[in-house]
Amino acid sequence: MTQATQETHARAERRALSDLFDRLGPGAPTLCAGWTTADLAAHLVVRERRVDASAGIAVKFLAPYTRSVQNQLAARPYPEVVGMFREGPLRWTPYGLVPGLDALVNTVEFLIHHEDVRRAQPGWEPRALPADLDDMLWRRLKTGGRLFFRKSPVGVVLRRVGTGDKAGAKVAEPAVVVTGEAQELLLFAFGRQDHARVTLDGDPDAVDRLMKAPLGM
Repeated sequence: MTQATQETHARAERRALSDLFDRLGPGAPTLCAGWTTADLAAHLVVRERRVDASAGIAVKFLAPYTRSVQNQLAARPYPEVVGMFREGPLRWTPYGLVPGLDALVNTVEFLIHHEDVRRAQPGWEPRALPADLDDMLWRRLKTGGRLFFRKSPVGVVLRRVGTGDKAGAKVAEPAVVVTGEAQELLLFAFGRQDHARVTLDGDPDAVDRLMKAPLGM
C-alpha cells in the first residue's frame, strides 16, 4: 500500500468497509442496483488497480470492457478481492503515485459505498461522523452541488440541519428544500434518495420528481 501512514478519513473508511465486506460475505445486498458485496468489492479494486479498465466506469463506450474485468474479479475468491481493496492501490497507479489523491478522491467514494453496504442491511441507523469529516462533506456539497443535481427537473436548495448553512444546488422553479445532516444530503445528492434521512419541503409534485431524478456524477 502506498498511502501515507498517517490516518485519514479515506483510510478509516477503507478499513471499515473492508471489515464489513469480511463480516457479510460475498452475497450480501448493496444499494448499487444488481450488485452484491462481491460485485462492489470488485468494482473498487478495478477503480484503483486496473488502469486499463477503470476509464469505463465513467466513459460509456468503454463500459463493456470494464464490466468484463469486474466480473472476472468478482469470480475470484472473495477474501482475495477484499484483501486487495484493503491493501490499497499499487505503487505505479495514479492513487499510488500522487500524494494526497487517496484522501482527496476516496473519502467521499468510500463513505458512499460504505453506506451502500450498511444501508442495504436490516436495522441500519445513520453513523455519527467526526465533526471535521462532516464539515468536509458539506464543503463538497457546496462546491459540487450543481454537478450532482444537474439532472434534477426542479430547483434544489440544500439546508444543513442544526446550522444556518444553506447551498443552492439547482436554480429552477419550482424548488425543493432538502434538509439533513451533511452525510445524508451527500447520499441524496449521489442518487440514494430512498435511503437518505432528509426532509423535503416544496410542491408535492416537485418533491416526487426530485425523488425519482437520476442524481450524482
